Amino acid sequence: MGDGKDIAAKWYAVYVKSRFEKKTAWLLERDGVEVYLPLIKRIKQWSDRRKTVEEPLFKSYVFVHTDLRDYFNILDTIGVVKFVCFEGRPVEMPDNQIVAIKEYVGQVENEGEVVVPSDFHEGQLVTIKYGSLKGLQGHLTEILGNHYVVVDIEIVGNSLPMKISKTMIEAISN
Repeated sequence: MGDGKDIAAKWYAVYVKSRFEKKTAWLLERDGVEVYLPLIKRIKQWSDRRKTVEEPLFKSYVFVHTDLRDYFNILDTIGVVKFVCFEGRPVEMPDNQIVAIKEYVGQVENEGEVVVPSDFHEGQLVTIKYGSLKGLQGHLTEILGNHYVVVDIEIVGNSLPMKISKTMIEAISN
């Protein structure tokens, strides 16, 4: 398969069998495909023990960086069901969405904070003005004091709650 480093390569979401995310990502990487599988740590409670496990952030999705020359090889990989498509064509994901996912995973791991402003209200549509997330849009879901807000950014049909400084967002007019 390709080296995933082509200038024309784009990010695509690939739908995989349930609980096959890690194995499929490993197989794709083994075959030379650049893969991103966002994992988050969760504490699982059983009747006799607690354990921290890494689970996919998006169940049944793996992200691949390809120019689609490997389209059929990717589809032939164990666990891959299909590319996420619109009108029969694989949907390209903007790089800033992958960056947003990586930043979210980093926030969750570090329990760190990202900042947001004060003349906003919950439910409002906003856009991120600065930084690596610039241009992403989402709904403001929570105001955290005077400096931060939580913005839900939709990616692959899922919402990622991002804690952001109010100074980094701007309201979108209706």
